[in-house]
Amino acid sequence: MATHPYISGPGNIAQMIGFLRKNFPATVTSETVKKLGLASNNESYVINALQFLGIIDGEGKRTDRGHTVLSTHNDNDFNAAFEALVKDAYKDLFDLRGDDAWTMSKSDLIGYFRSVDKTSDVIGTRQAGVFQTLRGLTGREPGPEAKPAGSTRQAAKPQKPRATKTTKAESARASPSVVGESVDAVAGKKKKEMALTVRVEINLPAEASAETYDNIFKSIKANLLNE
Repeated sequence: MATHPYISGPGNIAQMIGFLRKNFPATVTSETVKKLGLASNNESYVINALQFLGIIDGEGKRTDRGHTVLSTHNDNDFNAAFEALVKDAYKDLFDLRGDDAWTMSKSDLIGYFRSVDKTSDVIGTRQAGVFQTLRGLTGREPGPEAKPAGSTRQAAKPQKPRATKTTKAESARASPSVVGESVDAVAGKKKKEMALTVRVEINLPAEASAETYDNIFKSIKANLLNE
């Protein structure tokens, strides 16, 4: 079983400590965490972290030291007191690395916790995340889930490149073949649109024979319809 606390969302621990700084009840349990709307289905991991830090005891009752630290109003004083709390809780890490533990990378922290607690990569990563979050509450660095200042501003939209105007002369010089084809196509289209319509009226006598009709239509075909 892992010795050091872990949770998938370490920011829940930071939020819980923030609530306790405002109002620290005599007893804090998983039900307390649930009522605050934190760490859904992971409330026990938050309680475990508070117990690890010595803020509450094994029965969930607040400790004298925990109450003293979290009731410190001035931020600078709180940072110093909370730093001592974290340093005592992670005594094994600070005994090995000294004050360098405050600046260890997440990769190095994962390696340490996996080595000490014989945990998986997933658990080791979560343990490192919890330590980074607690380290952030000392004022030494922002926690892994903290948003950088000004992050609420919307990113500037990239400007669209302005279209460059091209004169007809430049277009013709740039691609004469294309322009030439366009002119020919337009000329050909105009030629096709020009047409001559001829209306022919034929008055046939009622007594004319079939041969007369045939001769008339043959003449029309030969002289008018022949291209």
